[in-house]
Amino acid sequence: MPTDRSTSNLNSGATSAGAARGKPARTLRRRRIAVSDVNVVDKPIMKRALGGTIVGNTMEWYDVGIFGYLITTMGPVFLPEADASVQTLFLLGTFAATFFARPLGGVFFGWLGDRIGRQKVLATTLILMAASTFAVGLLPGYAQVGVWAAVLLVFVKLVQGFSTGGEYAGATTFVSEHAPDTQRGYFASFLDMGSYLGFAIGASLVSVLQLTLGQDIMEAWGWRIPFLIAGPLGLIAIYFRMKIDESPAFQATLDAQEEAQKNPVGATADTPKGPIAIFKAYWRNIIIAMILVAAANTVGYALTSYMPTYLTENKGYDELHGTALTIPILVVMALCIPLAGRLSDRIGRRPVLWIGAISTVVLSYPAFLLIGIGEIWSTLLGLALIAFPVTFYVSNLASALPALFPTASRYGAMGISYNFAVAIFGGTTPFIIAALIVGTGNDLMPAFYLMGTSLIGAIAIYFLKESANRPLPGSMPSVNTHEEAHELVKTQDDNPLLDTDEMPFDHTFEPPTNALPIQEPARL
Repeated sequence: MPTDRSTSNLNSGATSAGAARGKPARTLRRRRIAVSDVNVVDKPIMKRALGGTIVGNTMEWYDVGIFGYLITTMGPVFLPEADASVQTLFLLGTFAATFFARPLGGVFFGWLGDRIGRQKVLATTLILMAASTFAVGLLPGYAQVGVWAAVLLVFVKLVQGFSTGGEYAGATTFVSEHAPDTQRGYFASFLDMGSYLGFAIGASLVSVLQLTLGQDIMEAWGWRIPFLIAGPLGLIAIYFRMKIDESPAFQATLDAQEEAQKNPVGATADTPKGPIAIFKAYWRNIIIAMILVAAANTVGYALTSYMPTYLTENKGYDELHGTALTIPILVVMALCIPLAGRLSDRIGRRPVLWIGAISTVVLSYPAFLLIGIGEIWSTLLGLALIAFPVTFYVSNLASALPALFPTASRYGAMGISYNFAVAIFGGTTPFIIAALIVGTGNDLMPAFYLMGTSLIGAIAIYFLKESANRPLPGSMPSVNTHEEAHELVKTQDDNPLLDTDEMPFDHTFEPPTNALPIQEPARL
């Protein structure tokens, strides 16, 4: 498969030759792309990478689903002497604590992923996630060890949050670097389709157990079953993830770095190393990414992790109906996510994100009014109105966010921006909404909260650079076929989607002696 290696060698050699002749200045000339510079996607490798990455996201959200849907069941297990409202707030707080550990995991695994590769780190995060989910099912309850049961639950969830911190950032980076430029939105959106299907699978399992075992048995031991099932499911997911290959874009970056170490004279500027250096270098794009993640995940977690509790605690549904009513909405939404991803490849990331932000502001209030009616039909319709903007939001994040950062620092920057935003706004959404309702006595407060976060998200969309059908920064163009590669090279001078300034080759090479020097603008 063609990589960026040939480009790196050519540029390093040209610059070194000029240095050897003792010439103090360089003639600046924009580099043209050769066919060998273009990455042609290997479809079998691409399918393995996509499948191996989806299973991890599905595993992650399976756990989110079962924990969120078992909150009212697990409360008496870990805090039987507390009031029901206190039990709910404790479990919601434990859920939020998981997200507080994510930034640390995102920083660590992001740094590691930019150093040793995406595939190795993603295998590690999946192992930790599956093991910690399985461990929850083995925990003793309050009846066995007293308050230490609650302490152990918080500890295991913190370990899980740490490992999850490297999962989504790495998965989106990995798939985006494998996908062709013209279909990045479509392929990357399958990650979130897998996420919400995983959530629906977890919710369906909990519903079946509640229906067949009953609430008493669920509180006695039935709640453990969904967590224990994560063990064998995790082993299957790990098997698929170990079969995937490193992304071609990152492999080309590693090759270029090795070449730069051998021939430092022609090397480009150093890549930022460590989270502080990455933040200083890309703080503007990190802030844009954080705001987008906050807006999207506030709506997403309100629909998935909080809604079962909201329906049970505030709207009078029993645990079974509180769980089951969201399942068909999640399944339909998951199946629509790739369609919204494909739409972003056609009309752009920004227009699709605009749909998500505007529809959140417009639909949130009527959605909660419909849910407040208390009928099954109105509740389903209200849930569908919340799911509509989530579909357009999440289908784009997996492709829009990685395009904000160059290949050499992408995993690290994604780990910072995504996980800090999710920790502050996403995972805390159920807790914040519950607290707002308790503090105000107004069951419509969730609508105002969602509207506010999406208004702020609209500001980030305004400043977001369009990335659809463009090469990732720090990567060469990626296409489906060799014919497309030849056509791209042939038409590169008239292609507004190509920016060689963002491609990983040196712009200070010397033209051949029989070529006229072409001066770049003074700003370079």
